[in-house]
Amino acid sequence: MKEPRASTGVAGLISNLGFSVRGQLAGLGHAMRLLMRLLVISAVTLKRFSLVRDQIFFLGNYSLAIISVSGLFVGFVLGLQGYYTLQRYGSSSALGLLVALSLVRELGPVITALLFAGRAGTALTAEIGLMKAGEQLSAMEMMAVDPVQRVLGPRFWGGLIAMPLLAAVFSAVGILGGWLVGVVMIGIDPGSFWSQMQSGVDVWRDVGNGVLKSMVFGLTVTFVALYQGFEAQPTPEGVSRATTRTVVVSSLSVLALDFLLTALMFSI
Repeated sequence: MKEPRASTGVAGLISNLGFSVRGQLAGLGHAMRLLMRLLVISAVTLKRFSLVRDQIFFLGNYSLAIISVSGLFVGFVLGLQGYYTLQRYGSSSALGLLVALSLVRELGPVITALLFAGRAGTALTAEIGLMKAGEQLSAMEMMAVDPVQRVLGPRFWGGLIAMPLLAAVFSAVGILGGWLVGVVMIGIDPGSFWSQMQSGVDVWRDVGNGVLKSMVFGLTVTFVALYQGFEAQPTPEGVSRATTRTVVVSSLSVLALDFLLTALMFSI
């Protein structure tokens, strides 16, 4: 009698695994279809740039305060940690270069994307999910209005454009924080702080890579937020779960893409 039970248990495990994989693949397919629709209607969406502009203002203003404060404290930490590390090798004058490269190439885009996912991404998911729960999206379809074009499109491009701007603010405020710690508090020569930064940071290779990362992260986080809200169950519990998934999926996607992009950029 034990062997049939074991066989049934293994068969059940394989069956559940198959259903899970099939569900994940189906979800991935739905996500790719939605992404393609958003890209196809981009020309129509950008023609109504006033809608995109409103979303840039909303998403940027929604995240600006937390990103500015976080950038300042990250700059403080980089200034302190970088100084005491460089001092061991007699290179404390290179603190400005260390702070700038760390922020522009890596920390600025990544931390901005994570904060954007937790702040603006969850707001997008909740907004779209509540519109679906309130049958507003269904009402648009009944009036022959495409909700993807009218609702999702402007938010998609708004997030994509807002992310590089927020990352630039984060990096600028972080460099200011590093300057306050290194020059004002510790006493590093301000001329060497800025000159090392200006001579060591390349606009195309360093700043360009940071802008590219922030655009990729903006596309990823915004799309995940819109997809989770668009596919959420039309109940308060469903919207809550979709909001949680937005933070988890966005954060993991940003970290994975950061590794891939960094490896690609250093190999070029």
